[in-house]
Amino acid sequence: MEMGQHHWDALQDVMEWRRDVRHFKTDPIAPDVLDQLRRAMDFAPAVGNARPWRVMQVEDAELRAEMVSNFEAANAEAATQYDGEKAAKYTALKLSGMVEAPVHLAVWTDTAPVEGAGLGRQTMPEMLAYSTVTAIHTLWLAARAHNIGVGWVSILDPAPVKALFDVPENWDLTGYLCLGYPAETSDTPLLHRNGWQENTATYWEIV
Repeated sequence: MEMGQHHWDALQDVMEWRRDVRHFKTDPIAPDVLDQLRRAMDFAPAVGNARPWRVMQVEDAELRAEMVSNFEAANAEAATQYDGEKAAKYTALKLSGMVEAPVHLAVWTDTAPVEGAGLGRQTMPEMLAYSTVTAIHTLWLAARAHNIGVGWVSILDPAPVKALFDVPENWDLTGYLCLGYPAETSDTPLLHRNGWQENTATYWEIV
């Protein structure tokens, strides 16, 4: 099947409305929809076809509570880096939807996968983590196509998270994601709307 303008129009619509979501409804996501999102990640590109992403769906209430505590501590520490008006803006931001989001995903990168036999990562081993990021982005776009929002929680201390989940030593935390139906929708990034940082165009230079 050849790609056409209608494919581009649909993709552009999904990309424009794919935004980091932190205001979630508590409505559950149906298991069959979650399975579609899981299968969407199967189409993500990976260096050497290593497919290093490892996903854990976090249902345990104690684990979730520990993750919320981790975020709160890291967020309080991060707030100390700002002064004056910027500090006030920072503390006013809602930077996590962990409490409301019905689905939490801990996404890890296996830094020593058997798959791929090392192809493409001998000089740039970080390509494994980049591959996991592409899988997360693929999930993000697929979720948006289902009107599901994704929030990437990056204000975390990864070391205790690794210990908390008792994962193999060669697994590194790449992303902690919240999924759910957005309480509000917008095609403008939340940080842009809140006056923290406006969108800037991609730097692209011909050399």
